Amino acid sequence: MNKRLAFIDTLRGVAVLSVVLQHSLEEIVSNQATGEYYWIFHNAIGYYFNFGRFGVVLFFFVSGFVIPYSFPSTATPVRDFTISRFFRLYPAYWLSIVVVLITAPIVEGKTFPLSQVIVNLSMFQTFVNVPNMRVVYWTLAIELVFYIGCIALFAAGLLNRRLTAFYIVVAASLICIVGPLFIHNRIVWALMEVALNLTAMFVGKVTRDTVIGGRLRWWHVAICATLYCVFAVTLSFKRFGGEYHENFFFGYSIAAAYVSAAAVFIVFASFGERLSWRFMAFVGVISYSVYLMAPFVIVWIYYFCGAGRNPAEWLLFVAGVIAISILVSWLTHVAVEKPFISLGHRVRSRSRRAVALEPTLRGQGAE
Repeated sequence: MNKRLAFIDTLRGVAVLSVVLQHSLEEIVSNQATGEYYWIFHNAIGYYFNFGRFGVVLFFFVSGFVIPYSFPSTATPVRDFTISRFFRLYPAYWLSIVVVLITAPIVEGKTFPLSQVIVNLSMFQTFVNVPNMRVVYWTLAIELVFYIGCIALFAAGLLNRRLTAFYIVVAASLICIVGPLFIHNRIVWALMEVALNLTAMFVGKVTRDTVIGGRLRWWHVAICATLYCVFAVTLSFKRFGGEYHENFFFGYSIAAAYVSAAAVFIVFASFGERLSWRFMAFVGVISYSVYLMAPFVIVWIYYFCGAGRNPAEWLLFVAGVIAISILVSWLTHVAVEKPFISLGHRVRSRSRRAVALEPTLRGQGAE
């Protein structure tokens, strides 16, 4: 198993708790009488900054730092990579769908047609225009696209070439910076948003190639980060507009989230293990389960206890959501994630004997 990097797990912890914070506060603002505090809360998580988008984009940077280096040094690296990713993603994801099917009718009075459930089980619902059973599932489609892209680049012998990721970031950013100036189509803007998220991942790889192995230089990171930030700001205002509609998505808040995620990621990558924090790293280890299970904890607590009537009670609600989400997710991680990840490693070990690959192809990061 590859050596875990504590600062990467710390980043995962920061990312997932940012998402939980956003969703918890949205629950309060959307469904609770907040009186004089309404605009204070709403502006904090919608107008000025979107903690949820910040956390998700931070996850994308981390994926770019890790995933391209997760191809194992075996005779069948693509097959074994695919097996590992399957056992890493799907069992916990399927459990969350089971929880949706149990929770939604009771707490939300909502049911799902069988066809939607079946397509969601595949995790490919976004690609066939079938609604996600939970809104948080949208990020998994981006991850899958990145996995497929990495497999294609690896198979073509391009993934670990020194400047591949750099060229991808520069090309995608330049095209999509200029594109919104002339294209006024929301579907195209949505596709550009997918490209922006994938660009964040490749910025993560450029950063990895700089701080580990020294294959690139900091000026590569500076160019990529600058282009990415201009891309993010340009597209955010085109995609989400300059007029606030109280829906938590606003050009300024989304742009701030993208740029802040880039800044935080690069700072952490620069200082490495010196910025690791044991508790947050623990949260990072179980972050996938937290991401999947926290939405249920939010609706359960709100359904049975409410969110309170004043700032102190709202703070208690958020703290309770975070604490119980961590507990439930740790149990999920221990009971589901770890056993199936181990099973994936055992299935991988049945591959033909390992062969020596170039050092740059060996997984060096946390899984």
